[in-house]
Amino acid sequence: MTNQTYPKNAWYVAAMSEEIGLEKPLGRKVCGERIAFYRPKPNEVAAVLDFCPHRGAALSLGYVEDGLLVCGYHGLKIGEDGKTKAMPLQRVQGFPCMKAYAVEELYGFIWVWPGDQSQADASLIPRLEWAESDDWAYGGGLYHIKCDYRLMIDNLMDLTHETYVHASSIGQKEIDESPVSTQSEGDEVITSRYMENIMAPPFWQAALRANGLADDVPVDRWQRCRFTPPSNVMIDVGVAHAGKGGYDAPKEFKASSIVVDFITPENDDTMWYFWGMARNFKADDEALTDSIREGQGGIFQEDLEVLEYQQVNLKAFPDYDLLKLNIDAGGVQSRRIIERLIRTEQDSSKLSKNGIVSDLKVEERPLQTISF
Repeated sequence: MTNQTYPKNAWYVAAMSEEIGLEKPLGRKVCGERIAFYRPKPNEVAAVLDFCPHRGAALSLGYVEDGLLVCGYHGLKIGEDGKTKAMPLQRVQGFPCMKAYAVEELYGFIWVWPGDQSQADASLIPRLEWAESDDWAYGGGLYHIKCDYRLMIDNLMDLTHETYVHASSIGQKEIDESPVSTQSEGDEVITSRYMENIMAPPFWQAALRANGLADDVPVDRWQRCRFTPPSNVMIDVGVAHAGKGGYDAPKEFKASSIVVDFITPENDDTMWYFWGMARNFKADDEALTDSIREGQGGIFQEDLEVLEYQQVNLKAFPDYDLLKLNIDAGGVQSRRIIERLIRTEQDSSKLSKNGIVSDLKVEERPLQTISF
């Protein structure tokens, strides 16, 4: 079996909706697949292999005309099914069909299935309740990061690093002084940390003020990180005035949000990081959304630097056996789920190639809390 590092039979966020216009396609590599995304019509999206069957040019460098993707090299026109539809002075019936990808536009994102297209099922795209309600506002962005996507999962499932990497915004000493709990629920992993009767750090002081709450009184703070395969992490974070119920405090006593993290492998060493924050207070305040986006973007920029240097170090010392501590349990369990999905995918592919048809059943073993 190959040393595959990511599942391919899954839905990944490939782009934000606004990245794909009506006239110009978008080229992006997802899980090692070079894909050209374009809009055959308004509010529709298609995805085909970013390869022209004529001379191998990148179709994403072309343009869209009459619902077809036109190669910018010699004018070959390809449809959303991957078939060549026309080319100047050429009969195209015998042209090879390029791979077309299952693609969906939902919640303001473009989702693609890079693996076996026969297994693509739009109902498997995770439901985002915050994206379906007008009571929530969302603002986010995109970073291209030169690191293994699993390093970002590790980073987000253990927020102890906030004390040190984000000391000027969301970090505080009480984070690494508070125990973290790690649990699994099927294919999901949840890490939780609660801090009581502390002072809010700068970012959360600003959030309290924005929500019309005092920012100079003790608060209860929480962080609940949820990993969902293949590589999504949603983090329920917030603060409430101390003694008002913490995580379960009434809305009028707290400021809370969901940190949104869609982590998409480009290849083994690089990734696309779609980050953002959804909040359910002052949802119609666009200036507040912009302010939070700017602040959060700066915070994640700090992560980017750490992770890219970490990738360089791990490449330089491939035989070093890294320590695993209690705070690493969330990342460890998440990686185990990823590894199991990859094994299942590879076993299924092997059976298919050998012409074996069977009802393959993979034993499901519940993952338990890890103690190191």
